[in-house]
Amino acid sequence: MSSVATEDAEHNNSMELGSPPHVTSPPISESKHAGNTPPSRSDFLLSLSTKVDIATELVAKCSNGAQAVPDDEVNSFIKQLEGVIRSMADDLRDIPLSMESLSGEMIHVGLQINGQCDTDQNKLENASTPRMEMREGTSSVSESQRENKSGDMPPMANYLLGMYDGTQRNDCQSSNILPQLADTLQPAYQSFFCPLTKKIMDDPVTIDSGLTYDREAIAEWFERSKDVSENIVCPVTRMDVKEAALSSNVALRNTIKEWKERNEATRIRIASSALSLATSEAMILDAIKELQFLSQSRRFNKEQMHTIGITGLLTQFLQHESMTVRCEALELLRALAEDEDGKVIIARTRALTRTVKMMSSYSSPERHAAVSFLLELSKSELFLEKIGRTPGGILILITMKYNKDADPFAAERAEEALKNLEKLPKNIKCMAENGFVEPLLDHLIDGTEEVQTEMVSYLGEIVLEHDMKTYVAERASNALIKMVNGGSAVIRKEAFRALVQISSHPPNSKMLLDAGVVPIMIEEIFARRIQNEPLESKEEAAAILANILESDLDMDKIQVNKHGHTITSHYSIYNIVHLLKYSTQQELNVNLVKILLSLTKLPKPLATVVSVIKEIEVHQGIIEFLNSPMEELATVAAKMLIVLASHMGHTIAAGLCKIQGQPEGLVKNYDTDRMTEKQAVSVNLIAKIPHQNAPLNLALLHQGTVPIILSRIQEILRGEVRATSSRYTGYYLEGLVGVLVRFTTSLFDQEILYMALSRNLTSVFTDLLVRTGGSSEVQRLAAVGLQNLSSQSARLSRPPADIKKSTKMSFFAKSVSGSQRDGRMTLLCCPTHRGVCSSSTTFCLLESRAAERLLGCLESESPEVVEAALSAIITLLDDGVDAEGSVRALSELGAVRSVLGVLKVHREEGVLQRALWLVERFLEKGGDKLSREVSHDKVLTTVLVSAFHRGDGNTKKMAENILRHLHRILNFSTNSFVM
Repeated sequence: MSSVATEDAEHNNSMELGSPPHVTSPPISESKHAGNTPPSRSDFLLSLSTKVDIATELVAKCSNGAQAVPDDEVNSFIKQLEGVIRSMADDLRDIPLSMESLSGEMIHVGLQINGQCDTDQNKLENASTPRMEMREGTSSVSESQRENKSGDMPPMANYLLGMYDGTQRNDCQSSNILPQLADTLQPAYQSFFCPLTKKIMDDPVTIDSGLTYDREAIAEWFERSKDVSENIVCPVTRMDVKEAALSSNVALRNTIKEWKERNEATRIRIASSALSLATSEAMILDAIKELQFLSQSRRFNKEQMHTIGITGLLTQFLQHESMTVRCEALELLRALAEDEDGKVIIARTRALTRTVKMMSSYSSPERHAAVSFLLELSKSELFLEKIGRTPGGILILITMKYNKDADPFAAERAEEALKNLEKLPKNIKCMAENGFVEPLLDHLIDGTEEVQTEMVSYLGEIVLEHDMKTYVAERASNALIKMVNGGSAVIRKEAFRALVQISSHPPNSKMLLDAGVVPIMIEEIFARRIQNEPLESKEEAAAILANILESDLDMDKIQVNKHGHTITSHYSIYNIVHLLKYSTQQELNVNLVKILLSLTKLPKPLATVVSVIKEIEVHQGIIEFLNSPMEELATVAAKMLIVLASHMGHTIAAGLCKIQGQPEGLVKNYDTDRMTEKQAVSVNLIAKIPHQNAPLNLALLHQGTVPIILSRIQEILRGEVRATSSRYTGYYLEGLVGVLVRFTTSLFDQEILYMALSRNLTSVFTDLLVRTGGSSEVQRLAAVGLQNLSSQSARLSRPPADIKKSTKMSFFAKSVSGSQRDGRMTLLCCPTHRGVCSSSTTFCLLESRAAERLLGCLESESPEVVEAALSAIITLLDDGVDAEGSVRALSELGAVRSVLGVLKVHREEGVLQRALWLVERFLEKGGDKLSREVSHDKVLTTVLVSAFHRGDGNTKKMAENILRHLHRILNFSTNSFVM
């Protein structure tokens, strides 16, 4: 044992100093049993030798007598052998630092035993002996897999399995298992170590004493020696030496360099074996940390890792269940990707997709590791397109960039990666699509003509959010206008497309106007004539101008040329209308009509538009647009005709009746599954044309539109119609009701009268007073319809008569109210019309109970609804009816209180006049009882005095009459005064 001890003493420093810098050896006091004294070297060797003898004996028994020994006994041998081997592995793993010099010998012993066990295991398998089962917690890797993974060193693989068996460490600290094994297989000579630092030398130099030191260490020694003594001595021999006498030991330096290369190559193979086995998290982390250290020491090590497949193998650990493993694997991959060969290997794997997924992690270490790795990949042209194509890659980078306050580290690296990705134009487009338009705008403004063309084409294709449109307008408006003015045909086309999108956001109109875009667009529409110039530029110029005019700008101040003409001048409007008349391009026509629609928002240009349209007779062309297959053109044409209807409605009605499929097409053409803006606007056009146009009303009746209208109203009220937008539902319902109302203005025609009676329009309108679909306009229109119907009741009402009861009663008799006595029916007389009435025969508001609902409408907040309801109620007290009977009937319904309530809320002239008219009628025909009820209303007197002082002629006269009825005015003369 003395020879062993002597060898230990000589080699102890060698093994201790041969460990890599990142490995920390355990303290000397550390042992397998905490608190116990470490075993002596002799005891340790004796114990280990005994276990080796036992293992050898068990192996011999199994191999020599495998055929003759019973299976149960063989299994017993195997279990004993397994226990002995594991005990030896535990001893080797727990070697204390003081015995570390034994590591080489012990590891060789362990490898030899493992190799012998492999051989004997194969023999046992060939002898049909059952293989020993792995106990819980050991590796499930098969022997063949171990051999394949560990290459030409199956004993090493088995040794690693034994050393890591049961190890549960899951932190990032590396153990010394792998470096120790490498140092054993490639031991360092004592001469490699510097006597001062006890570390392997980088630059060995020999001094006068003949000893060799590391240059940096001996130079530092000499420097310190000067401070304490005049003579400089050798640190070991203590003999005087000359400071300058440092001779490079080239041979030793080259030998050390070669050893380091062999040692590192061995360490790489060992770490590769550990990664291939990957039986525990501790083994994986030790291997990765070892490879991280080696990848930083020499570039050649990275190349070797690429060659033996470590780079590709690492990508598999990006899906490991341990976040620590994933992060360490990413860090090593980032180092290996620093050269192009590594990137080429990584490009063939799914590492990029997994990395992008890890960038969304809630864990900041994992997120940081992923974005750092992606940053390294983005430096290569090989990955520029791959990153752009990876779903979510650029989007997540942009999100990180904008979250600088939450994660500055990730934001900084994401910004660098995005900068690298800008080298590929497609990535710039992808960034803009994901809300990061700065790179696109930078290249658009400062790039070459080729780059500008590509960028402006992207800008025209991308759908921008409203806020982004404003930002683009602020930065790029001038550049885009410059391209329109002086660019090539291709770049002009793309610039127009971009300006169309930017101008579609109303807040941008002011910026574009200030940039001088309107005169350029006007010139493009009317004056520009370039041979072979695409026609789309004229269409897009009109679209830009239409978008600008739809905003709330002062159009009277928008200059269109240097001659002082504005967009609202006769010059501009005439040219637009003239171009509209002769244009055959549907896209251009759409925007020309939009321009005219915007101009009609102001009274003065509206009059000019109407005048020019009449002058040029372009209205018929606009009417023909209603049949256009282009839905947008048909929609804007209908909107334009609605505006013109109040100025030339009968002309439009006549023009509609001349077109094939009209006017019924505006009502009939609709999709049963959904409703569009075109359908809503079209039916409202029919409703807005003057109602008294009998030819149009008859044309609609003859083409069977009434059943469709009634059916559609019911579908909407039942919620069976699906609209592309909720606003279209209410607007469409208003149009349908408006068309029904127009029929009530032509009741003098017998066909229309019969339709109104047979369809019981009184009940339809009465129902619409309460089932309005949320639209006050529907309520107003229903009241107008009832007013028109009620005005015919006195003419349709018949005198009362007794009708004999029979099995066949007329439609009229079935529809009226009465009482039976002695087999005879006595028909009741309507108190208003002094005849027999019903909703289906005379449109009577009392018999149909419409009067009650009209009184309910007086509580509406809409003055228009209240005015229409009052107008309908007035028909019950107008000339030609029994006013006294009506007053009594209405009084029973609470009409007096309802009308007085209107005077308390509304002060609109139309509402005030109708309410006062009714109050005056109540006083005239209601007697003293009603007079007392009215006179007790305190608010009424205030309203009457105000109307008497400030009202117009009719209002003042009615207020005066009511005051006289209430005895607030003594007599009706010029000397009348108010009490």
